[in-house]
Amino acid sequence: MVTKKRLSHPIRLIGVLLGMNLIWYLLYLLIDHTILPSPLDVYVSLFHLEGQEVATHIGYSLSRVFVGVILALIIGMLIGILMGCSALWNKLLDPVIYLTYPIPKIALLPVVMLFFGLGESSKILMVMLILVFQIIISVRDGVKAIPQNTYDVLSSIGAGKVQKFWHVTLPGALSVILSTIRISLGTALSVLFFTEIYGTEYGMGYFIMDAWLRMDYKEMYAGILLFSLVGFVLFLLVDLCEHKFMKWRKSV
Repeated sequence: MVTKKRLSHPIRLIGVLLGMNLIWYLLYLLIDHTILPSPLDVYVSLFHLEGQEVATHIGYSLSRVFVGVILALIIGMLIGILMGCSALWNKLLDPVIYLTYPIPKIALLPVVMLFFGLGESSKILMVMLILVFQIIISVRDGVKAIPQNTYDVLSSIGAGKVQKFWHVTLPGALSVILSTIRISLGTALSVLFFTEIYGTEYGMGYFIMDAWLRMDYKEMYAGILLFSLVGFVLFLLVDLCEHKFMKWRKSV
């Protein structure tokens, strides 16, 4: 039964991919303009891209996302666990989160660039800002939702604060963090695209916009496909982490 489920998932993905390419081809026939090349032409252009150049652009984008996610995890987990475990800190920080969370983070891009320049810092910071508030809220709510009797069971067998944190609080926080990252990753990549338009010659955002300015639409769509593939791989990595570290959720 498990094997059938594992096989059916890739088959569904392939079916969706074929369906999307069919719709793309029909739109190509309908529009009949150079602004929308055929899927075949784009795939041919994709395979003719210079490997070293593409790897460099993808590497820069991935490094920015990775560092931004790590920073968001560290800050978000610390604040979220603090708010979830301490009523005092939750009371102090909750109004701050409540007022700052609804701010559209993409609107802060000019401000971030003014203070941190057009280099790597501003790009990484924007990715972090997209994720950190959602991680804080998710971790806080996840920790607060852990039943008190779960801690009481460990107390009855002599567990200390460190053991309670390691075996109850941290798993409870991780379970919501992975779900939050999965939801927020698409938004983070979208913001990264905008940040890579300015002040850099590397990154998938720059690669796509450079092809657009040169009116090389086949290469532009090839870049979009590559950027989408990057997002898909990151999404799979989140699923892999959940499968490895959250095995207990499958048994619940």
